[in-house]
Amino acid sequence: MSEHAPEEHDLYATPADAVEEPPRTLRKALGRIGPGLILAAAIVGTGELINTTGLGAKAGFTLLWLILASCVVKVFVQVELGRYAIVHGKTTLAAFDTLPGPRAGASWICWLWLFMMLATQAQIAAMEGTVGQAAHMAFPGASDAMASAVGSVSPSWGAFLKTREEYIWAALTTLAASALLLSGGYRRIERITTILVAAVTLYTVASVAVLQWTRFRIGFPDVASGFTLALPATAVGLAFSAFGITGVGAAELVAYPYWCIEKGYARFVGPRPRGDDSGWVDRARGWTRVMQLDAWVSMLVFTIATVAFYLLGAAVLHPQGLDPKGPEMIPTLARMYLGPLEGTPLEPLRGGVRIAFLLGAWAVLFKTLYVATAANARLTVDFLNLTGLWRPAGDAGRERAIKVFCVVYPALALALYYAVREPLGLVKAGGVAQGMMLPLIAGATIYLRRRDDDPRVGPSRLSDACTWIAFVAITIVAGYSAFDLARSLLAS
Repeated sequence: MSEHAPEEHDLYATPADAVEEPPRTLRKALGRIGPGLILAAAIVGTGELINTTGLGAKAGFTLLWLILASCVVKVFVQVELGRYAIVHGKTTLAAFDTLPGPRAGASWICWLWLFMMLATQAQIAAMEGTVGQAAHMAFPGASDAMASAVGSVSPSWGAFLKTREEYIWAALTTLAASALLLSGGYRRIERITTILVAAVTLYTVASVAVLQWTRFRIGFPDVASGFTLALPATAVGLAFSAFGITGVGAAELVAYPYWCIEKGYARFVGPRPRGDDSGWVDRARGWTRVMQLDAWVSMLVFTIATVAFYLLGAAVLHPQGLDPKGPEMIPTLARMYLGPLEGTPLEPLRGGVRIAFLLGAWAVLFKTLYVATAANARLTVDFLNLTGLWRPAGDAGRERAIKVFCVVYPALALALYYAVREPLGLVKAGGVAQGMMLPLIAGATIYLRRRDDDPRVGPSRLSDACTWIAFVAITIVAGYSAFDLARSLLAS
């Protein structure tokens, strides 16, 4: 990331003395995964809790096929970006910076990434605001007390916060995320996100299982209707936004190689030799297999969680005509968990389920805010280094620069939520930006793969074909999404 000579502990350097043989058994390889779980923490967040449940609420079970396709198809592009980082020792933006085309300090696609990343701050804003709603529901007395405390200093502000009590919690969430990010690096991020992903996934799957003992039971005909490849006209816009957000979105695709590099995969392979080196080839193949295992394990985790969120929206919210949006988003989502218990032997558990939901909503949104900010900060520093606008000296300088943006981005998102206060609209805006960027990222990945091909460590023909299929599918979806957006703008 920097033109300065790397320090020995620089996570982005690939010194020859840092090489390590890859694990040779599945059990040992599973012990070396991690970047994908960080990605899963970012994926199973706002898009799933808000957008995916909203899609299920609007379309019912009909678009289950789209959710599954969205989760699976983009992983092939993710794997190829991870492979490139391991084999060439380059971050995503550094690789994209070598693409042909216009430049303004950095490649055109790096600038497009910057605009997309700034647009996705709308999703971060939605996370902060929705966490505020959940916290206010869980602790209304504390909300009133804090608003009253502010009122004792400024009566007008106190009165305002009485009607916007989630604002206080959103601000506290922003401060907590920044403080946590400032206090640790990759290992802490991996540890925290792994725990939260496991907890959220288990809770959501359990919630779907409980539906089978309620009036919202999911039957085989319901699930089968989700594979008719239908696309209801009333849900087209939300569907394509969901494709951009669910599964590995554009932001996660670009971030994944950074986590692979910080995990050490590229360091363990070592610098690429100029001539033949069977040892390097063996290490590159071995650590690439670990990366592939990491990507597909994380895909399994976030697909299970995403499908569970969608089924909850389709089974509970859709029949009641409920749509989670605006200031009532969290209360509506709470009804998705609590409503099925009414009139059943499980009704006495409603109080505990309500608390569990609010804690789960906090975990889902906070971990995504945490991981997305950590990733955006790293990529921003890399971008500034490539353009020459700010070139931190070595690993220590990079870490200091990253910490600056770990404060700037949450604060920017908080201001955006205060200005808009519409989580679903913010999520859709970020989803559209990611959806438009996806085909460019997939196309760039294929170009880099063919230009810098090393057949000794390259993908199989099947994997290469699947990457092309992913590119075509992503491009079709993005094209239709752009057409639909233009049509809606002209109609208005």
